[in-house]
Amino acid sequence: MKTWKLVSGILSIALSLFVVFQSCAAGIGNTLEANGEVSGTSGLFVAILLLSGGIVSIATRNSGKGGNIALIVLFGLASLVGFLMAGSYVDLNIWAGWCLICAVLGLIALIRSGKKAE
Repeated sequence: MKTWKLVSGILSIALSLFVVFQSCAAGIGNTLEANGEVSGTSGLFVAILLLSGGIVSIATRNSGKGGNIALIVLFGLASLVGFLMAGSYVDLNIWAGWCLICAVLGLIALIRSGKKAE
């Protein structure tokens, strides 16, 4: 699981930069169309949570339950925001899917670390 946390952390940080630029473009598109959607803003929230989750993933790859719980919360919240507020910004569903995968793998890491302690 240490390798997964390092790789997913690096990928999450790299993807967060891409999501920021896409979200800015989606936000500008929403403003110009005056369609009332907030998908650009929610994309920025997802990008911030993705960046935070990536940093936490790298920083806590050698720690126990606390780091895994933080990963579950950060990536779970990012996937929830992404799926619920995507609107016409359909790429946000892809990034929310990545966050969901990371949250599930964080849950698996939490369960495995609990079994090792017993």
